[in-house]
Amino acid sequence: MNIRSGTKWARAVAALACAAGLQAQDLKQFEKRVTEFTLANGLHFIVLERHEAPVVSFHTYVNAGSVDDPKGKSGIAHMFEHMAFKGTDLIGTTDAVAEKKALAAVETAYDAMEAEKNKGPRADKATLAKLDAALDAAIEKAGTYVVPNRYPQIIDENGGVGMNAGTGEDSTTYFYNFPANRVELWFYLESARFLHPVLREFYKERSVVREERRMRTESDPQGKLVELLSATAMIAHPYHVSPVGWASDIENLRTDDARQFFEKYYVPGNMTISVVGDVDPAKIKALAEAYFGRLAKKPVPGPIVSVEPPQEGERRAKIESPTQPIEFIAYHRPNQNDKDDPVFDVIAGLLSGGRTSLLYKDMVRDKRIALAAQADATFPGGKYPGLFLFVLVPAQGHTLEENEKELDAMLAKFVSEPIDEAALARVKTKTRAGLIRQLDSNEGLAQLLASYHMNYGNWRVLFTGLEDIDKVTAADVQRVAKQYFTAKNRTIASTYQPTEKADSKQGESK
Repeated sequence: MNIRSGTKWARAVAALACAAGLQAQDLKQFEKRVTEFTLANGLHFIVLERHEAPVVSFHTYVNAGSVDDPKGKSGIAHMFEHMAFKGTDLIGTTDAVAEKKALAAVETAYDAMEAEKNKGPRADKATLAKLDAALDAAIEKAGTYVVPNRYPQIIDENGGVGMNAGTGEDSTTYFYNFPANRVELWFYLESARFLHPVLREFYKERSVVREERRMRTESDPQGKLVELLSATAMIAHPYHVSPVGWASDIENLRTDDARQFFEKYYVPGNMTISVVGDVDPAKIKALAEAYFGRLAKKPVPGPIVSVEPPQEGERRAKIESPTQPIEFIAYHRPNQNDKDDPVFDVIAGLLSGGRTSLLYKDMVRDKRIALAAQADATFPGGKYPGLFLFVLVPAQGHTLEENEKELDAMLAKFVSEPIDEAALARVKTKTRAGLIRQLDSNEGLAQLLASYHMNYGNWRVLFTGLEDIDKVTAADVQRVAKQYFTAKNRTIASTYQPTEKADSKQGESK
């Protein structure tokens, strides 16, 4: 499963792409193809008709991600995402009644083992070994009732493609595409896994998630550096923990943790579903009421209350790594609903929007001190105040210090001199054109409609957001750069190569 959250740069430029993909010229024409309704339990649907081909894309957006992981339970949002593919009480088992008893026995055995383990130094090793063996036996027995991968297999057998999910800092999403004549099957399958989830193979899947962390973070210098940056820049806010979670937390997650997370956050009012393709909106509404109307109405959880305090000085952190040096430089910035949000997007485009961007021309092409110099306007998420991120990779024979100094000079120029109007216009034009090539698809539109509705309360921000980009002036760029790109407001995380070990003979002579 993909656990990287997307950047908001795509959201800022999506409006024209959607309009182009639908041969629509303005919001009013687009609206003619969109039907919206909210079920009595609070679940919102957005339906977009596209009859060019007999296929349909579905996108379920859950307004909960790793920021909502309870303390000491990091990674549980991601863990439940994995569980959502394990099936239901009717899908994925040879005997639901016997399996339920076997799964309960697993938890009883785990409770006994954990109780002994929690005695610390007073725990009896022989008893622990016996309880460990009993737990393994219980897990093995529960596994005998499992029909592996039955839920995704049904989707494959019925022509489903692109099935996947993603857990980010701000959200969890589920998506795939079906032939138009399999729409009702999608409604059954998607509603069933949220109506009757079964946490089968939980501890087996927990090991899979732990391995994901080893592969993507612990064995990847860049992954470790990203984690270090977030943990250093963010002290109070849960953005400081990556979606995959800390190793020790993952290793101690229990099924009850996943169940409690599901009960709190997977409620109808906290979810949005978009359906894009060859569909009849009236039929979609009837199916939604029949299948998703079964979900009970529950209170919608509130937002994270922790607020990151103002940074009072530059922070630096380093990781020893024998690989290519790399540096992340991050500046605190407000959330995606701030009035200056489109200004940050324009700044990212000016600095890092392809081969005509300022950083590329200056650092990569002309001075050749960098292999890469990039900017990301929104990291790691946008729902809460986060970071504006720069990534610097020095060229051979050049240092991180050189690259950092050059970036500082570029940002100082932003503050002291108004940006060239021609460059500003070019970025806006590229903004309009960028996603036309990428999002002329049902799947891309489904993702955007659901995410925009949940993040901004209205999918129409697809269009009005682009208008906000157009309104950004050179003075806005200068003002925001001056306010946020300060040494006091930044965090720098970098790698450094280890020094050679001292000669062993020298050590022996002491």
